[in-house]
Amino acid sequence: MSDNGIGGKTREQALAALNNMTTEAVAISRDEYQTRMHKAQLYMQQHGIEALYLNAGTNLRYFTALEWGTSERLMGAILPANGDLIYLAPAFEIDTIRERQVFAGDIYGWEEHESPYELLVRVLAKQGIVSGKLALDESTAFFMADGIAKVAGGLSLVNGGVVTAHCRMHKSTAEIALIKQAMAMTLEVHKAAASILHEGISTTEVEQFIEAAHRKVGASGSYFCIVLFGKATSFPHGVKDPQILKTGDMVLIDTGCRLQGYHSDITRSYVFGEATARQRQIWQAEQNAQLAAFAAAKLGLPCGAVDDAARASLQQDGLGPDYCLPGLPHRTGHGLGLDIHEQPYLVRGNPIPLEAGMVFSNEPMIVVPGEFGVRLEDHFYMSEQGPEWFTQPSVSIDDPFGIR
Repeated sequence: MSDNGIGGKTREQALAALNNMTTEAVAISRDEYQTRMHKAQLYMQQHGIEALYLNAGTNLRYFTALEWGTSERLMGAILPANGDLIYLAPAFEIDTIRERQVFAGDIYGWEEHESPYELLVRVLAKQGIVSGKLALDESTAFFMADGIAKVAGGLSLVNGGVVTAHCRMHKSTAEIALIKQAMAMTLEVHKAAASILHEGISTTEVEQFIEAAHRKVGASGSYFCIVLFGKATSFPHGVKDPQILKTGDMVLIDTGCRLQGYHSDITRSYVFGEATARQRQIWQAEQNAQLAAFAAAKLGLPCGAVDDAARASLQQDGLGPDYCLPGLPHRTGHGLGLDIHEQPYLVRGNPIPLEAGMVFSNEPMIVVPGEFGVRLEDHFYMSEQGPEWFTQPSVSIDDPFGIR
C-alpha cells in the first residue's frame, strides 16, 4: 500500500482487514424512550397542545421504539399531552404491530373501506379531546393531513415539528455513543475504499466495494454512497454516469451507514496521484473553512454563526462571497440522528442557539465549476464544554487519513 493509504491493496485484502465493529453497541433503553415521551408531553402541556400524532417513520420510532415504514395507509400513534399512548393501524396489521410493540397501548384498527382520519378523530374524542391543538408529525404526507383536516371538527391542526424537534435535536449520551460508533465504522470503510483505488477503476466498482465494506464492519450495508472522480466532484451530489479514475483526478467519496437506526455521514476528498497547485489551494481553503466553522460553534451562539464563520474563511481565501462560485453553494451543515438530515441546521440566519446534545455535519464544500470540488465532512456534537468531533478531520491533501 502507498504511504498515504491511497491505492496498493486488492479488494480482497482490504475487506479481509475489516472486522465487525458493532458488538459493543448499546441499544436505547426503555427508560430513555419513556423520558422522551414525558418530555414531549410536558412541552405540549406548556404550549397548549392537546395531542401529537406520530406517523410511521423515524418520529414513531424515536418516541415509541416501534419501527414501521411509511406507506399510503395511515399507521401511527397518538401521544396525548395527558394520558397513555394509543396506536392507529390498518386492521389486518394489528397482530403484527402488537408483536412489535415495546410500549403497550390500545390499538384501533380501520378496515380498507373505512376512513382512518375519521377513526383518528373518534379516538381523540374518546379521550375527551374534541377541540384545541392537534400536532401532526411533520413527516405526515399532505394527503393524510388534508384528510384529517376535513374531519377535524373543532380541532386545530398545527405542525408537530415544534414538538418533535424540541426533543430530537438534543441527543442523549446513548444516542451520541451510537452515532460515534457508526461514524467510526464509516471512517474505516473510507480508509479501505481509498486503499483499493487504481487507475482505471470505476466509481461503480468503488460503490460496490463500499457496500461490502459496510457489511463487513457490521452494518446492513451503505445507507447511501456517492463516489466521484475528476470534474464530477464539482457536482455536490454527483452525476448520472459513472467515471473512470485517472492519475491526477480529485476523488470525492461521501457515504454512511446506520447503527440501530442512527446515521453516519462522512466525506473525504483527495487526489489520486500528485496534487496540482490549484488542487492544493482549494483543498486547504476547504480545511480552513471546516476548522473555522468548528471554532465558531460556541454554546449559546446562534446556529447561523457557524455558517457565517465558514463563509468568512472562504472569502479570506478568495472564494465566494455568499453562495457565489467558486465557493460554497449550500449551507455549512445539518443535524443528524435517526434521520440523516434533521433539525437544527447550520445555515445563515438560523437563530436557534447552540446547546449541549446537538449534532451537526460540518461540510462547507467548495465547488469550482468545470474543474473539481472539495468536500471535507465530519460531524461534531455540542458537549457541556463546547464542540467535540465524532471523527478527526483529514490531516492534509497528501495524507488524508493521517497514516504517514
